[in-house]
Amino acid sequence: MTLRTIESLGDLAGRRVIVRCDLNVPISDGVVSDDGRIRASLPTLNALLHRGARVVVISHLGRPDGAPDARYSLKPVAQRLSELLGAPVAFAEDTVGAAAAGTVEALEDGRIALLENLRFNAGETSKDETERRTFAERLARFGDAMVSDGFGVVHRKQASVYELAQLLPSAAGSLIATELEVLDRLTETPERPYTVVLGGSKVSDKLGVIAHLLPRVDRLLVGGGMLFTFLKAQGHSVGASLLEEDQLETVRAYLEEARERGVEIVLPTDVAVAESFSADAAHTVLPADDLEGGPAGPAGIGLDIGPETAARFAELVSTSATVFWNGPMGVFEFPAFAAGTRAVAEALSKMPGLAVVGGGDSAAAVRALGYRDDDFGHVSTGGGASLEFLEGKKLPGLEVLGWP
Repeated sequence: MTLRTIESLGDLAGRRVIVRCDLNVPISDGVVSDDGRIRASLPTLNALLHRGARVVVISHLGRPDGAPDARYSLKPVAQRLSELLGAPVAFAEDTVGAAAAGTVEALEDGRIALLENLRFNAGETSKDETERRTFAERLARFGDAMVSDGFGVVHRKQASVYELAQLLPSAAGSLIATELEVLDRLTETPERPYTVVLGGSKVSDKLGVIAHLLPRVDRLLVGGGMLFTFLKAQGHSVGASLLEEDQLETVRAYLEEARERGVEIVLPTDVAVAESFSADAAHTVLPADDLEGGPAGPAGIGLDIGPETAARFAELVSTSATVFWNGPMGVFEFPAFAAGTRAVAEALSKMPGLAVVGGGDSAAAVRALGYRDDDFGHVSTGGGASLEFLEGKKLPGLEVLGWP
């Protein structure tokens, strides 16, 4: 089978189309503070509206405990979506109750509604297949067809992702189709040199990605908190920096495999080491093999790659034909420790090949540093789902849409 696209659903004029988006965005004081995922949903929503469909958008937000919680209401998302579409978005105060039914019933051709947070209903994420299916059946009453367009949730068997796609004629939206095209290139047909840049706090979060991509890449650049486990595996002291002792043998095995395969693993040669974990902490740039040699001694905490490493990483990114980046290089939320992340982002924004920002903290970082999504070849909205795809795992929310 091949991935079913919207075209497979036929004429949608006047038909109710449920669109499962991933609008799980940060909200501060009742206002969306990062609308990247909302913007990413616009192509599919606009295409359906232009075809005269009656569009019913569903999504989750945060992790409410299966019951309504005002902190996780999608109402601010409806407001921002309306602004971006330049059209009114009807908002239902519940998901499958009287408000949702009335809102959907009132929809006209070429109009759009957003239902309240799916996770206000325990059936959405239940481990019980029967409970999930019962909730999906209630959702299905609102649609004649279903479009799945939230890549960030396709790795989960959830009612709105899996069972709903079985109950209605279903297809993938353009966001999922684009994401799959990019991820397939990263795993199957990358142009070379192919460089993967990994950061973030923990090696354990990236083990599957490293294992699956190591036979496929030319270079692996390691930054972020995970770099200290790599340095420790090479015998270096890392002070009070983040360290996963239980992953040292695994990392040593990856270093040996890389040598055997001829893959270059590039580790930092210098690190910004702070005296404490705070935005204004005094810090010193130290050689990677002497992280306890600064004023803080063994109490020093590495919070960013150093300038020499940042320049080296930028050069390697710039001379690559394909780059996948997942995870910031340091604590970018603190301006004093954002330089490494900025250097990688700047190089990635200028490289002529396929430049992929791997969603999650990486996407948040580039936006926080002032970059736009269209500064890069592709900014993933997939988060954990993208990582699982790159690990070679089967994703139920894609299989139900016909993906192999």
